Amino acid sequence: MSESVNAFTHGSTPTPNGGPQRRRGARLAAGAAITAPLILGGCDFFPSYGASRGVTTQGQDTFKLYSGMMTTGIIIGVLVGLLIVWTMVRYRRRSDEMPRQFHESIPIEILYTAIPVLIVAVLFVFTVIVENRVVATQPVTATQTASGGPIERITVTAFQWGWRFDYPSEDVSVAGEVTNGPGGKGPQLVMPVDTTVQIKLISNDVIHGFYVREFNFSRYAMPGIVNYFDLNPTETGTFDGQCTQICGLYHSLMLFTVKVLPRDQFAQWTSSQHAAGHTISVANGTGTGSSNRQPPNARITPSQPAPAGAN
Repeated sequence: MSESVNAFTHGSTPTPNGGPQRRRGARLAAGAAITAPLILGGCDFFPSYGASRGVTTQGQDTFKLYSGMMTTGIIIGVLVGLLIVWTMVRYRRRSDEMPRQFHESIPIEILYTAIPVLIVAVLFVFTVIVENRVVATQPVTATQTASGGPIERITVTAFQWGWRFDYPSEDVSVAGEVTNGPGGKGPQLVMPVDTTVQIKLISNDVIHGFYVREFNFSRYAMPGIVNYFDLNPTETGTFDGQCTQICGLYHSLMLFTVKVLPRDQFAQWTSSQHAAGHTISVANGTGTGSSNRQPPNARITPSQPAPAGAN
């Protein structure tokens, strides 16, 4: 009887420092924490997770922040899951004996408090840095950037239900309603690549939302408020935009496109628009011609019936 009790007692007594199983579990957890970022990232340091990588410097900064936060969250989730599974297996019930307790362990409590605080602090710092980069703008009176680069200024006016794009330096104006414009996607905002484009965003009536997915950028157009922001396109191409704030009956058709051209082609485009009479003076009603140029203070209604099922 005494031998069996002694054997039971020795069989349930933990070995010093947790024994080989604990050390093996610690090595597995450390290995998972090290290899998880490599597995998640694959060959790309910034996985997309379905998001746009951005075609402006501001959009690329936003994408990297998003990707970094997603990777951090996944790593933490995987690590916590592995620790939970390891704890369940390692400390599963083997006998009726109470396992070793760590109640009110000051070092452990400090550890699991300090680590989350540190993670949040790091993410907060990166968020502030990226936000400052994205919202930074050139002075409205500047003729060029500090590095000597050109600045193209465009006034974007949102109205029910369309967009107007004015180019003060070139005396060019482009406007369109609902699905008018190239490809039936509304008017087209044209801008040069590798140039600082400063947008002056205003609303003619109610609150609208200026959004371009490939730019990773959205900003409200609000009546009585002027918003300025800079965009630095890095790639040429055509990108879809839309209004993201419910603004009335034809909100779902308030589309536009952004076309980014090389600088020489952008200059040719502005010259051709000016020669065709698409000027700001005509748009303001002080010139002649141009049936698709709307006065900035006019209340505009759609020029064609909306398709069936439109909101």
